[in-house]
Amino acid sequence: MDGYVNRVIDMLPKLSDDEVQRIVKTICGKNTMLDSIIESLSTGLVIVDKKWKIIQRNKAANRYLFPNGIDEARIDSEPIWNFTNEPEIAEFLQKTAEEDKSNAGEEFSTTSSDGSVRFLSVSVMSLVLKSEISGNIIKIDDVTRKRNQDVLMRRMENMAGLTNLAAGMAHEIKNPLGAISIHIQLIQRALKKAREGDGLLPEKKFLEDHLDVVNEEIDSLNQHVMDFLFAVRPVKAELTLCDPNSVVQNLADFFTPEFNRSHVEVQLNLVKEKKRILLDEKLFREVLINITQNGFAAIKSKFLECSEEHSGTAEDFMPGKIILGTFVKDDKYIITIGDNGCGMNEETLSRIFEPYFTTKANGTGLGMTMAYKIIKEFGGEIQVQSRQGEGSVFSIILPVPQTDKKLLK
Repeated sequence: MDGYVNRVIDMLPKLSDDEVQRIVKTICGKNTMLDSIIESLSTGLVIVDKKWKIIQRNKAANRYLFPNGIDEARIDSEPIWNFTNEPEIAEFLQKTAEEDKSNAGEEFSTTSSDGSVRFLSVSVMSLVLKSEISGNIIKIDDVTRKRNQDVLMRRMENMAGLTNLAAGMAHEIKNPLGAISIHIQLIQRALKKAREGDGLLPEKKFLEDHLDVVNEEIDSLNQHVMDFLFAVRPVKAELTLCDPNSVVQNLADFFTPEFNRSHVEVQLNLVKEKKRILLDEKLFREVLINITQNGFAAIKSKFLECSEEHSGTAEDFMPGKIILGTFVKDDKYIITIGDNGCGMNEETLSRIFEPYFTTKANGTGLGMTMAYKIIKEFGGEIQVQSRQGEGSVFSIILPVPQTDKKLLK
């Protein structure tokens, strides 16, 4: 288009009025076609000048960033972040402007008018005109479908794990059923013997003892079934982009007073860089609580005797330590929960995420299974390092949302 216009400019002195009108109509037609193409894009586009004031925007951009419209009287005097209804996107654009970044990109979760969550990928690139930067192009893509497809694929992968869970359930049901069968047979034999003899029923205690065992095993079966249903139920994660640091900080604030009373110190090592990660905050908190409480139990198991013998205050005697940390590495957000408790042997370490495997007397063996299942729902992984007698470290590894292509710096 620029080459065509330049050629026309060079020819203007030689053109008649009719030829000039014809060329102007051609140029107007091309501009109209270009505007139509931009307006038809599903990708939102906003062009801003060097001061980040809006020059042009298409319908998709209005839908994503300005659903309530824009006060046109202010558009020539105020930057774009004063107009968007999404505070996190506004903060991102303002920060990009203040840091004078030539290329930047980030994902955001927004809530539409009907309450559904939508995921937007926002990227900023320089607008170059005649080899000089004259502003910026802001591109907004709706990546909700892609994110939902990722979740669906992970759920399908999790279905494969139901085979092992069902096998474990069958094993747990088999023993109570065997006990019930034996005690019912004993009752039946006693009744048969009574009918064939003097007709008197066995003494009351005899029947009650067997029936008590039957009832206990029925209760056990019922608990196994409830645990199984809990374990196989779909994880209804409502994924949004949020800062894991705030969840870890709140958890530490919640646990610290209780842990300190039991001579356990809580340490925090949080990354300063703010990142928004795709997760369900409530479920993520459940995972952290489960792992942290397991660490607390391991510490109590190791230091119980020496803490009971100590007569001083908790502040001057802190043999136990829970260390919560976060850091970012290779586009991964990593949360670590470490303890200096009793640790695990190789067998326990290799089976820690197996359904129904537990080292606790009253444990269901499903807590860590559910933790693993939830983190997989987030597209993440859990890794464990442990040495018996020294402690354990759990690492939750979550992907940092990226735009479809990494922007060149």
